[in-house]
Amino acid sequence: MTELAFEEADPVREFPSYRGQRNSPGLYWAATMLRHVGFESWLERDHAISMDFDPRVTWFASQPFWLHWTSPEGVRLSHAPDYFARRADGSAVVVDCRPEARRSKPRDLEKSATATAAGSSAMSNTI
Repeated sequence: MTELAFEEADPVREFPSYRGQRNSPGLYWAATMLRHVGFESWLERDHAISMDFDPRVTWFASQPFWLHWTSPEGVRLSHAPDYFARRADGSAVVVDCRPEARRSKPRDLEKSATATAAGSSAMSNTI
């Protein structure tokens, strides 16, 4: 995986938009990369804006990969983290935007922990 540039990848899934939808998907024009970055909620949009204005961030992408794993109970799970960001020093960050208060289900907590572990791995290994 050291050959992949996740920060330049397209999203692994689409951001559907339909009448009566509870979330607010859209595209944010990121001046950092001179391209659009998708978001599925205002919270994700706010994270994109924050990364765009952070001088430590050189590139970021929305949902550029899937994480697949098996839980301790043997259940196969998958999760597409909200963002992958590359820092100026070459390190990387995996970002999940869901507020901690909304991570009450065991499955949501496991997905968050897995994304955090992937982010720690990405930061310790240049991708």
